[in-house]
Amino acid sequence: MALINLDFESHYLGFNTNVNIIMPDKPRTSTPEEFYGSDAKYKVLWLLHGTFGGHSDWIRKSNIELYACEHDLIVVMPSAGNSDYEEWDNFTLGYDAEKMIIKELMPLVHHWLPASDKPEDNFIAGLSMGGHGALRLTCLYPEKFGGCASLSFCPRNEDPKELKKLFGLSRKELKELEDVMHSKLRAYNRMHRYDTFEEYWESSSNNYGLLIKALEEGRLPPLFFSCGTEDPLMAEPYEDLKAYFKKKGYEAVFTEGPGSHEWRVWERDIQKALTFFGIAGEEKGNAF
Repeated sequence: MALINLDFESHYLGFNTNVNIIMPDKPRTSTPEEFYGSDAKYKVLWLLHGTFGGHSDWIRKSNIELYACEHDLIVVMPSAGNSDYEEWDNFTLGYDAEKMIIKELMPLVHHWLPASDKPEDNFIAGLSMGGHGALRLTCLYPEKFGGCASLSFCPRNEDPKELKKLFGLSRKELKELEDVMHSKLRAYNRMHRYDTFEEYWESSSNNYGLLIKALEEGRLPPLFFSCGTEDPLMAEPYEDLKAYFKKKGYEAVFTEGPGSHEWRVWERDIQKALTFFGIAGEEKGNAF
């Protein structure tokens, strides 16, 4: 398999950033002239990392290269810091992970590489924060993807009164809260990108509201959610969202299995996601 490490100056991030890209391998039955000279266009999986991670996570901690190799799949894995895949215009010169992926990296991949730009050939997935990013980008740009998989992430139906209290804290008061997984800090900083709580509540940064609006408008591609049954972070929101979909009659795949918030779960569930996307049944490439 060919692995590209792309280091380029991003217009929307304001500095150089790294992207790993897995490329389909030349079959041993083809000559280089035949393979590299063809006009083939390959399906693309946009694969997002979680909090504290980066562009190398999926390569180092899963078998995604093997799966891509088996199915002649391009896999694009960008770095996005701890941005939630959103725009942070209050960070130094600005940091817009959303536009970097949609308006910069997607045209780069689609026009520089043998990648199909058809929506039905492009899929997006991610783990934890990357699941948030995959779901967020799908809700905002549903016309670009043929499916979305969120592994170990479901948006919470937050109480606006409690969130407004959090919004009103000083940073000194915020630091006094016990927040082992930084969830309150992350929510606080996300809300304070806006001048008022009401502005935040009506914005696309309210990820639960964003998803519900997109569902009601009926414009989303197929959705896949997975979660470890021992996951302390996601068990409650996962079950709540699953029940909400059932109540409203929305179609999506929800799957769970043993494990916590960990790579053993994500390694297992990315394979389920590929099957959900209809990719896993396409045995095309080299398996070794």
